[in-house]
Amino acid sequence: MSYMPISGIFKDSESIFKLAIIAARRANELNNGAQKLINTSTTKISTIALEEIAAGKVGYKAKAKE
Repeated sequence: MSYMPISGIFKDSESIFKLAIIAARRANELNNGAQKLINTSTTKISTIALEEIAAGKVGYKAKAKE
């Protein structure tokens, strides 16, 4: 298992809970057949999702409040 510090994964580091949700949603997309956005040697979907977030390839957009 690879160690990835939170500061390296989520540069804005607003919330560990947002990071967990983003990583879980991206891992689900990868599990359902989405293409990887980075080149990596790992085959673990959760690690790939975290590496994509750390590379700045995956993020989120907050919904506007109505």
